[in-house]
This record gives sequence, C-alpha cells and structure tokens, in this order.
Amino acid sequence: MTAAQPSSDPSLRRYLDHPRGGPTVLRIVLGTQLRRLREGAGITREAAGDAIRGSHAKISRLELGRVSCKERDVADLLTLYNVTDDAVRSDFLKLARKTSSPGWWHQYGDVLPGWFETHIGLEEAASVIRTYEVQFVPGLLQTAAYARAVAQLGHPRSSPEEIERRVQLRVQRQELLTVPDAPRVWAVIDEASLRRPLGGPEVMAGQLRHLLKMAELPNVTLQIAPFSLGGLAAAGGPITILRFLEPDLPDIVYLEQLTSALYLDKRDDVDHYLAVMDRLSAQSESPRESRELLERLLKQES
Repeated sequence: MTAAQPSSDPSLRRYLDHPRGGPTVLRIVLGTQLRRLREGAGITREAAGDAIRGSHAKISRLELGRVSCKERDVADLLTLYNVTDDAVRSDFLKLARKTSSPGWWHQYGDVLPGWFETHIGLEEAASVIRTYEVQFVPGLLQTAAYARAVAQLGHPRSSPEEIERRVQLRVQRQELLTVPDAPRVWAVIDEASLRRPLGGPEVMAGQLRHLLKMAELPNVTLQIAPFSLGGLAAAGGPITILRFLEPDLPDIVYLEQLTSALYLDKRDDVDHYLAVMDRLSAQSESPRESRELLERLLKQES
C-alpha cells in the first residue's frame, strides 16, 4: 500500500516559502512529517534506521527534530515510505537542506550554549509565549543594563567582551516583540524579582520603567505574583510554555536549569504545566493592578 502523500498538507510548502524560527522549527516540521509517513507505511524505527545506515535512536532524534537531516537520508526514507511524487520529494529535500542553515543566533555561538539555541529557535516561531519567572525579569523584557547585571551574576569569570556579547544576544532576541505578527507574550513575574536590587537602584528603576512601557504593547500581558500569595503552584522554578499556530508543532514546555534545560512536549506534561500557569495567572495581580504595583515600586527606587 502506498503511504499517504503529504501534498495536500500546505504546511511543508508554507515553511519553505515563509520560514519562521529558522532551522530549529524546520527540523521539527520535517521530523513530524517523516514520522507520519513512516507510521502510515507501517514501518518500524528499526527498519527505517537500517535504510539510512543508522539506528532506531537516530530515527527517533530525526523525527523529534533534534538533529538536521542529510538529503540522502531523507531521500532514502521517502523511497522506503513509498513517496514517489517528484514534487513532494523535491519539497522534502529542500526542507532538509534548510534544516542545516544557521539561524541568526549562530553568530553568538561563542557565548550561546546548545541547549539554549533550541529555545531561541522555538521562540522565533511561537504564536504565544507564556512565562513565569521567580528570580529575574523574563529575558524578553529585560533592559540592556539589567541583562548585563544578570550576565555578570551568572558568568562571573567571563570577560567584559563576553558579557557584552551575551547582552547583545538578549537585546536582539527582543526584536521579535515588535515585528509584524509578533507573538503574544504573557508574563507572570514574582514580586521578589522586582524587589531584588540587581545592578543597583538606577538599573532597577530603568527596568521597572521598561516593564511599564512593555506592558503598553498590544501583544504583551504582564502580571505580578505578589508576596501576599504565599505559596505558589510553580514554586519549583521558572516556566515557559510555547504555543504555535502550525499543527505540526506541539506546545512545548521549557524548563531552564543552571547549565541545561528540559523541553517537554508530551501532552500530559504540557497539560500539567498549562494548569499551573492558569492558576498562577488567576492568583496574580491583574494587568491593571500589576501596573499600579510597578509604579509604586518605581517611586520607591526613585
């Protein structure tokens, strides 16, 4: 039986014509399409691995979008899956080539860990970014001065040049907030992070003013989780949930740790963290009340 051809699915062509998120997202899209073809053809990961002179683990990494794809491997898999339409094969091979193209963040490879590179690529393609921060202001909402203080705290042995590179990377990430079709950012910030004088009073005052300005953007919702809440459902640490318009991209939970990160996309895990974020948003100050709290904190810093 011939496997179902993906020619009726416009997502492949859409990503070829108007890619968002660079190679990170393209790898996920390609991997998802290849998995659907394999399952539709009734072929095991082991058999697919044999076809590309690899293992089932390699197929798993490819289908999850964790690695770029060689054109030869993709061509061999398409043949195995009985995909014979020349136009469809051509689209798959073009997408495979694009998965190896560097994203704009590649220029910061000297200060960008691989586990965070994935997050930037997903962030670029997201339609909604929900985030909860405990210790710091979210990276997308930081001023350069505040980001510099965060970088110096996290990388005390880095040279001044390396610190500035980290700041430049963070500032360039923030450009996605004001591009056409910018993602909606919904941030819940713990009050503790706003009262911690990171960088000194002047830096914090600038950061608070910046948050007030960012809260005016139509695609940014800002809430503060006040001390009065007591215990929080997300007391374990910061959470980011990324949602995408494309059906080939599942919601992804990003959990950053000190020297690594977890990316969760299993439905049960995502649903658990969505429920946590919903409770946090319901318990936190409203956007209007949050602006008023920011203004009070700013007066204290002035």
